[in-house]
Amino acid sequence: MIFLYSDKASSEFLSLRGEEFKYLIKVRRHTIGDIVNFRNISNPDIMYSYKIVEISRSDVKFELISKKEHIIKPKHFLHVGWCVIDSKSVEKVLASLNEIGVSKISFIYCDRSQRNFKPDLKRYERILKSSNQQCGRSDFLEFEIYKNLDEFLDKYPDVKVFDFCDNYLKKEQKFSDVLVGCEGGFSKEEKELLSQKEVFSLDTPLVLRSESAVMAISSKILV
Repeated sequence: MIFLYSDKASSEFLSLRGEEFKYLIKVRRHTIGDIVNFRNISNPDIMYSYKIVEISRSDVKFELISKKEHIIKPKHFLHVGWCVIDSKSVEKVLASLNEIGVSKISFIYCDRSQRNFKPDLKRYERILKSSNQQCGRSDFLEFEIYKNLDEFLDKYPDVKVFDFCDNYLKKEQKFSDVLVGCEGGFSKEEKELLSQKEVFSLDTPLVLRSESAVMAISSKILV
């Protein structure tokens, strides 16, 4: 854990109870005199350092000792256009995508997306909050939702498309916007829409699930 979020961070004193108290004292074994860093979501670029001054049976109290601007953001901007899949599959890789440094994900209802799948943005935000605390990232991965591929392409006409082809993604390539299909890939009509776009693939003989493709592409571009 690099820091914790608290809406009280910036005040001279603060205290924690409940799960955060258990995590710091029972799991992390912090004790009086230890320094713990906090960020406030309302101003996440500032890191606040607090010293533990008192521990009781149910809470821990802190005193502010310093604050400074401490911005930790991805070095390269990567936006993934992702045709909607099951939220549970997204949740499995979301923290990793955040730690790798993906900047934005646009969820798109494509022809082969099941309409009963709805991105659970509130749950995704909770996952990102926990991930940021673990990896130290100060900004938040952003989300958008598009009702169809046409709407997405109107806003991002220069997107690069992941699909089956012989143009393999090279390590030195740095895209800003990439599009990945859902399970089953793009429909015939969507392929026609994308026919003028630059298409790339990964140099593997294996068939990747949508979430595996997003992880592999993001990793190769960002790290």
